[in-house]
Amino acid sequence: MGLLSTITAPEDVRRLGPAQTRQLATEIRDFLVHNVSRTGGHLGPNLGVVELTIALHRVYDSPRDTLVFDTGHQSYVHKLLTGRQDFADLRKRGGLSGYPSRSESEHDVVENSHASTALSWADGIAKANEIGHHDDKHVVAVIGDGALTGGMAWEAINNIAAGRDRRLVIVVNDNGRSYSPTIGGVADHLATLRTTRGYEAFLAWGKRALQRTGPPGRFAYGWLHGLKKGLKDVVAPQGMFEDLGLKYVGPVDGHDVSAMEHALRRAKTYGGPVIVHAITEKGRGYIPAEEDVADRFHAVGKIHPETGLPVAPSRFGWTQVFAEELVEIGRRRPDVVAITAAMLHPVGMAPFAEEFPERTFDVGIAEQHAATSAAGMAFAGLHPVVAVYATFLNRAFDQVLMDVALHKAGVTFVLDRAGVTGADGPSHNGMWDMAMLRIVPGLRLAAPRDEATLRAALRAAVEVDDAPTVVRYPKGALDESIEAVETLEGVDVVARHTPGDGTSAPARVLVVGVGAMAAAGLAAGESLAAHGLAVDVVSPTWVLPAPERLVKMTGDHDLVVTLEDGVVDGGVGAMLAQRAAAQGIRTPFAHTGLPVEFLDHASREQIMSAQRMQAEDAVRDALATLSQE
Repeated sequence: MGLLSTITAPEDVRRLGPAQTRQLATEIRDFLVHNVSRTGGHLGPNLGVVELTIALHRVYDSPRDTLVFDTGHQSYVHKLLTGRQDFADLRKRGGLSGYPSRSESEHDVVENSHASTALSWADGIAKANEIGHHDDKHVVAVIGDGALTGGMAWEAINNIAAGRDRRLVIVVNDNGRSYSPTIGGVADHLATLRTTRGYEAFLAWGKRALQRTGPPGRFAYGWLHGLKKGLKDVVAPQGMFEDLGLKYVGPVDGHDVSAMEHALRRAKTYGGPVIVHAITEKGRGYIPAEEDVADRFHAVGKIHPETGLPVAPSRFGWTQVFAEELVEIGRRRPDVVAITAAMLHPVGMAPFAEEFPERTFDVGIAEQHAATSAAGMAFAGLHPVVAVYATFLNRAFDQVLMDVALHKAGVTFVLDRAGVTGADGPSHNGMWDMAMLRIVPGLRLAAPRDEATLRAALRAAVEVDDAPTVVRYPKGALDESIEAVETLEGVDVVARHTPGDGTSAPARVLVVGVGAMAAAGLAAGESLAAHGLAVDVVSPTWVLPAPERLVKMTGDHDLVVTLEDGVVDGGVGAMLAQRAAAQGIRTPFAHTGLPVEFLDHASREQIMSAQRMQAEDAVRDALATLSQE
């Protein structure tokens, strides 16, 4: 049965002795490798926080004390220690979320999968505890060193430091990585701290030496204090934190439960904001992850647990096409530079970085800075390509609007994993971008449908030097190529169906398949034609702003059917209908897209079915609309 099966709540963890905690850590690692290899999920981060999380639950009393994880994908161990040990359907519909989830447990507070937010949450909770006179409650925020590269974290630290009497502990889980090795000044500072562990040991030695020589007098105390002050900046430059008013404990071995407990108990007694600096190793205890330099085990699909190799090799995908085309563009265009926010490998910028390291900038988890820095580069004569997951561009909307678009900066944003992504839950679906960006003046957005249109869209985007451009594409393998039968002023017609018996003209339907929904548009067109309708299926690559020819085409049909993998309210279809109405076109529309709501984790196919986003759904809505006309 093992110890893990006996853990149903944190109090069970607190009853264990030192040898038992070590045994529990081993069992948890075995459990994670065995289970996550079957379902996929964030393996590396959780292997790195096993002892740290055990120590947290031994020192603090969750849920009375509030534990917040940043980023939330390192909460699997926390789930296990709070009674959630059924990982069979992890990240699947009906199973455990891959992030903290309030619906799962009272021990989960922040459902966070966008980084650098936990310290602000902790600050707010600590302030509420203070106002409510809950002096016996503590707040602990576990934040990775990668998340500390986000500006919001430092806004929070600035405010946390002002609350000198608030019981708030920041545990910095320092493994030197986010998705990739952590970069920047903060990373350099933490790296310096990692290499200066001798400071605390030296002071302890000095105190012991004084104790051995009898009652220390004023001279001895002065000697020790002076030596401490003189060596502090050289041996332990934690002054950056202490100068802000934050006490600092560490560095401490995050894989030593006893050491972590000791550090956390020290922090708990201070009665004010404290930073506990824990050194951990991502992927700890799993040899394939420990030996991997590309960080392939940050998040995995189904893998063979013995080797770490994928069960099903990934097919040639959208990200790889972008990676190849960007390198080709970089060879022709020395002014093109690459920017990403701590996701060099996931978004496909690593090949460009290998060939053009001096033209590649990983800014850390700082999407706002990435966008505005890109505007500055554009002003100075470069053409930046900023690649992020679609869900993360939300964080930089103000910068896209006011720094890039307002200044007519030629910046290209590439949005990977646009549309429905599924397993990572509500915060990771890239469903907001088209509705959000359609209100940005001058911005042009492309939604390619296949490899050829992706390459063409990227080449066209970097030629625009007086406005922001956006190229979005979905997660995963490439769709089959869809050739245009005709191109009308930039609008690709991908199918024409002209059924009819010759005695009467059939109703004419225009089907607009946006990007990854082009294949569904083709299927819908065929089905509508089988009902005796004349159907034109189009898939415009550039959808924002609405192409003038596409607007005109809506007036040549009796019904327009739009399919898009974004929110339907305010999306591309809604914009097209609005533009048509503004020109006096009264053709009815039937829209297929996502609702304005947060979608629970499930597979992409399950979400598409549940949200009525398949071809047959569009057909039913189209026929119902026609029957009402």
